[in-house]
Amino acid sequence: MSTLSSRLKRFSKSGAGTAALLYVVLFVAYASVERSALSVSAFSDLVNNASPLAIAAAGGTLIVLLKGFDLSVAGVISLVNVILASYPLEDATGALVSLGIALGIGALVGLVNGVLVAYGRFQSIAVTLATMIMTGGLALVILDAPGGSVAEWLSETLTDTVGGIPVSGLVLLAVVTLWAVLRKTNFGVALYAVGQDEHAAALSGIQVQRTRCLAFVIAGALYGLSGYMLSAQTATGNPNAGNTLLLLTFAAIALGGTSFRGGMGGLTGSIIGAASLMLLQKLLFSIGVQSFYIGLLQGIVMIVAVSLMNAGEWFNQRRA
Repeated sequence: MSTLSSRLKRFSKSGAGTAALLYVVLFVAYASVERSALSVSAFSDLVNNASPLAIAAAGGTLIVLLKGFDLSVAGVISLVNVILASYPLEDATGALVSLGIALGIGALVGLVNGVLVAYGRFQSIAVTLATMIMTGGLALVILDAPGGSVAEWLSETLTDTVGGIPVSGLVLLAVVTLWAVLRKTNFGVALYAVGQDEHAAALSGIQVQRTRCLAFVIAGALYGLSGYMLSAQTATGNPNAGNTLLLLTFAAIALGGTSFRGGMGGLTGSIIGAASLMLLQKLLFSIGVQSFYIGLLQGIVMIVAVSLMNAGEWFNQRRA
């Protein structure tokens, strides 16, 4: 019990805890204006809407923990989306093959990013900007305008529920579980060590380059999964599908408490941050706010939440 209590206490003081509190506040506000908010279908809709951004933010968090930036998220999502819409594969076997394609594309782009950044020592923002442009361009070659159709089995299954639980929620749970396991491995320890002090990590025997490269590969695979989930929701293709998620990905990471200085934060906070941003969007739509104000209000909420989180960290440091 004491261990659980201490963990809950640490969570409440973390960026993830702040994001979770924000989500609760937003949900209460949303439930007050949307009568169906407590229904199973409404809950499923919230989870489905949040899952692509949450998975993309989870991948981006790995790179931010290393003091890097990965812009290729937009290109990977767009490329996966147009491929799945242009070459649909029906039934469960087709869905598994499509998943393998999505993960493979993301991992391959991540490997290119990782090799150039870790071993070529290029700046991550420059490399990933290049791969974002390349994958986005390839998406336009495959599908030059919105269209196509994602396999019906895939779109229906991934937006359905199992025992009242959204399938997309189970996918998010799998991502969180994988992170919980990875964080306790040598890779997880190395990830934080490199982000906090790369030179000290190297002196302690950590293979910095391999850690950085592997982080890009895993991040890319998560971007591919994000494109897979987005395709299931939209049921169609769009060569610009990932563009709208690019800035929101970094907003979710910041809102979830991951420091852009590296070495502090985690995927769970980013996932909750993404869910909060999408819930805020739903709330603003429900109260009739016009769409071009939504980005402004999302930015304001993010700044306020991050400021409160930083103020809490400063207060705790002063007390210590």
